Amino acid sequence: MQTRDREHHSGRSGSSNNSDDQKTMPSQVGNHIGVFDRFATHASNFVSRAWFFVMCVLLVVIWAPSFLVLPDIDTWQLIINTATTIVTFLLVALLQNTQKRADDAVQHKLNAIAEGLSAMMERMARDHPDLRDDRDELRQAVGLEERESAE
Repeated sequence: MQTRDREHHSGRSGSSNNSDDQKTMPSQVGNHIGVFDRFATHASNFVSRAWFFVMCVLLVVIWAPSFLVLPDIDTWQLIINTATTIVTFLLVALLQNTQKRADDAVQHKLNAIAEGLSAMMERMARDHPDLRDDRDELRQAVGLEERESAE
């Protein structure tokens, strides 16, 4: 494969200025994290602790006997249902953000490894032509061609 073809398949241009190029290595990804992402990370760290679970259990333990002071069983149930629904709704959104960012980071690292391995196999294919088929199979298996054309 010609250098130009490899550059096309890897998403790289032939210019020396690579500021517009696709970031393929984890070290090329910036450390900037938005306000919401930082908040979601802190919330995830907060709720993933054992003491947060203990606080939730204590809330239920305190709520359970409150039916003795509340005039109506419906009010008693409404209080816990509303509180848990609101907390669950908000935490799902925050934790989903954190999980998606973690999944994206892992996928980016795997793509970088596969890209590096693919490039190495391409260079070695000059001496070992059978590696070209293995390289193509690797690229197809991890979806590098589709990922590059989709971006």
